[in-house]
Amino acid sequence: MKKILTLALAVAFTAPILAAEDVLILATNGTYPPFSEIDSSGKMIGFDIDIGLALCAQMKRECRYEQMDWESLIPALKGKKVDALVTSMNDTPKRRESVSFTDPYYANPGLFVRAKGSNIEPTPEGVKGKVVGVLRASIFDNVTDKFPDANIQRYTSQEEANLDAVAGRVDLLFADKIVMEDGFLQREAGKDFEQAGTEVNDKTYFGEGISIAVRKEDDKLREDLNAALKAIKENGVYKKVNDKYFKYDISGGTAK
Repeated sequence: MKKILTLALAVAFTAPILAAEDVLILATNGTYPPFSEIDSSGKMIGFDIDIGLALCAQMKRECRYEQMDWESLIPALKGKKVDALVTSMNDTPKRRESVSFTDPYYANPGLFVRAKGSNIEPTPEGVKGKVVGVLRASIFDNVTDKFPDANIQRYTSQEEANLDAVAGRVDLLFADKIVMEDGFLQREAGKDFEQAGTEVNDKTYFGEGISIAVRKEDDKLREDLNAALKAIKENGVYKKVNDKYFKYDISGGTAK
């Protein structure tokens, strides 16, 4: 969805209503189920949305979300159009050159997906001449430099890549494991697809885990978010959100 969609998602709390300038603007991609997506009523839902709102409630901050294309997220943050990115973004050395990150709030490997019966293997030889679909400017886009003879198709949303795979225009998808499993393979659209090869976990590309991005100068906000993340993990709120979407704990483990 290329149009920026502003969703007024005010967090309820008992403190007095804050002044408009104190509203914390969070941004996400909105096309990355089960972490963020738009439901049939036009409401933004998902793990990232609920975690962001839980953090705001813990900090007693009023928040609202904005949805935008993946490529626009870091520029919007640096341009002070939004205050934090809660959007399943990996904390990598390259991204640290332009933004700062909180502690990780979850971790997850990458996964290749192919059509059942295609027998395509995610190796340089296996993808020679094949179309590999990835999210543009994501860590999965970076990993594809291992496939110099593949046709890399870059998309502004994971949903677009998935749709092209269903239509037969993409031979191999590469994305977050949970997004591929819960957001595609376990849904009707992905019934004719399967995992290809093993999970991918190369920290050279994938960094230390999925974190919230803030501007480099916003040390206090980063510290406040870290304190809130620690608190919701200790008081059970994080587990409640986790269990709403997943049957297993995604808070730690292998970084994607």
